Amino acid sequence: MKILVAVKRVVDPNVRINIRPGSSAIDTAGLKTCINPFDEVAVEQAVRMKEAGSATEVVLVSVDSQAAKETLRSGLAMGADRAILVETQQAGLDSLGAAKLLAEAIRKESPDLVLLGKQSVDADAAQCGPMLAALLGWPQATFVAEMREEGGLLTVIRDAELGAETLRMRLPAVVTADLRLAEPRYTTLPHVMAARRKPMETIPADQLLPSGTLAPRLTMLGAAPAEAHREIRLLPDAAALVARLREDAKVFLEEQV
Repeated sequence: MKILVAVKRVVDPNVRINIRPGSSAIDTAGLKTCINPFDEVAVEQAVRMKEAGSATEVVLVSVDSQAAKETLRSGLAMGADRAILVETQQAGLDSLGAAKLLAEAIRKESPDLVLLGKQSVDADAAQCGPMLAALLGWPQATFVAEMREEGGLLTVIRDAELGAETLRMRLPAVVTADLRLAEPRYTTLPHVMAARRKPMETIPADQLLPSGTLAPRLTMLGAAPAEAHREIRLLPDAAALVARLREDAKVFLEEQV
């Protein structure tokens, strides 16, 4: 079974970001980037399936500029076999545009399973996976926390609003990963060095689709940092804390005799 994992380069969620003055864009100058954490979970799951013998090859693909090569090498260091960069310089590529390019790359590779994170931590849209499945005409399972493959059938447990659902579907299929699916491994220096020798192919986006078909359907009108609403109060004693809990948080405590 061949597994293809779609990965996205994002600004490290642990760094502070700023909105560029006079625009709706994030000022990314000098900011550290990394694999989208949800996609990193998908890479880990794919590598584990290969190590367990249920997969024969793990291929990474990213739709981005040349800057994404280091992101792909991070996934190769985790144990993926090779990587594909669908190179585009198009600014404002939306989820549908990315899904269209991924779908074309997937058709060329013919994998049995496509894994990706349930969402990216920059946009939090959770759109690319479902769009990709629709474009391919494949079954999909989103927000997956557990999965196993047996005889060409994939059984998954996914998070749902009222609990968890267990689904079974035939391959090929698209699965989007929740953080609980797998704990990403730490990569060692030998693995990082070995990743430099693994194959990485670059495909210009216009070789897959004409640029006119990727025009964004959404326009970003504005962006602003989240406002902090947390209020800090210093209370003199436990009695004052109990009073605040009763009045503000509506917490009712039983009095002990």
